Amino acid sequence: MRARLPLLIILMVVVIDAMGIGLIMPVMPVLIQDVSGSDLAHAAIWGGVLTTAFAVMQFLFGPVVGNLSDRFGRRPVLLISMTVLTLDYLVMAIAPNIWILLIGRIVGGITAATYSTANAYMADISKPEEKAANFGLVGAAFGIGFVFGPAMGGALAEFGTRAPFYGAAILAGATALAGYYALPESLSQDLRRPFKWRRANPFGAFRAIGQLPGLKTLLLTYFFYEVALIVYMALWPYYGGELFGWSPGMVGFSLALYGGCFALTQGLLVRPAIRFWGDRSTVMVGLVLEMVFLLFFGLSPNEIMVLMAVPFAATAAIGFPALQAILSRRVSDDAQGELQGVLASLVSLATIISPIVMTQVFARYSGPDAKIYAPGAPFLLSMGIMVLTIFFFYRSRQRY
Repeated sequence: MRARLPLLIILMVVVIDAMGIGLIMPVMPVLIQDVSGSDLAHAAIWGGVLTTAFAVMQFLFGPVVGNLSDRFGRRPVLLISMTVLTLDYLVMAIAPNIWILLIGRIVGGITAATYSTANAYMADISKPEEKAANFGLVGAAFGIGFVFGPAMGGALAEFGTRAPFYGAAILAGATALAGYYALPESLSQDLRRPFKWRRANPFGAFRAIGQLPGLKTLLLTYFFYEVALIVYMALWPYYGGELFGWSPGMVGFSLALYGGCFALTQGLLVRPAIRFWGDRSTVMVGLVLEMVFLLFFGLSPNEIMVLMAVPFAATAAIGFPALQAILSRRVSDDAQGELQGVLASLVSLATIISPIVMTQVFARYSGPDAKIYAPGAPFLLSMGIMVLTIFFFYRSRQRY
């Protein structure tokens, strides 16, 4: 039990962090409309701007934070990140206008390192053959948080648009306190390495990690995977609101449904899938399933069919932990933080590009002024990007 305590604590940290994120998602469209005075289509564009501002900061500072965790350990980086995230939620809760909201997202993006640091922590405490399954547990913890987060967010929204942000701040603060009192350090002193700015900037980190054998095409796979899937995060509340008139509570229910099935997939299916198919085939199965469901959501105008498809769409995430494990095994133990920083920057770069493009496509094909009414068009674009992702992964033929 003592040996598994760090694993249990880091999973709890991820659960609480995911709950905080899930809490605010159902009410973001309403909040943006309140502070900007815009309609839903233009609120989606502002939502893309806020997400992109957060992502730009994370792109620039992700490798810095990752290298800092390789130098000073995972624990202090995680605690600082959660403390600043608490303050960021409070700023969003009291923001009187869109510009204060934007400043809060910028500051939050600089220190956003919870998920990537949790993955580095997991890599530290996992044997090579355990990494895919343990990354799946991190994904399951995130999914469990998403079961409770959106549902709580939808319920708290009944007390006002700002209430979920106060709830998220309380959860983030609780995570920081739990980590301070109960989370041990995972990176031993003999594996720590000096901090170097040439490796800490995103371009230097990409160069250093990309020089390792077999990683360039895998990193491209990871990048386009994220570009395609960010459509859910960027557009799901707007998509449901435009097509079906979903309230924040209904958005919260659909996200909780996805989160629950995602958690079951990550916690129960990843390990047997990898045992049966191997890492590489598991990744390919997941990519093909993602492509199929993106096509479905792009074309389906039926609310019942969409809700019925949500649990099955969650199973497509089965390939992601296997891809993470393939990448993690390609770098040394003292560079896991740097790798996770690079992956965080790739996610951020995808988040810079994808929300702006997807929300613009959504605005063009939705609302009363749309010449062609097709609110699912961003999902069709993401399906095309997923085809490109499959191509890059197929090209990475090296066996692991």
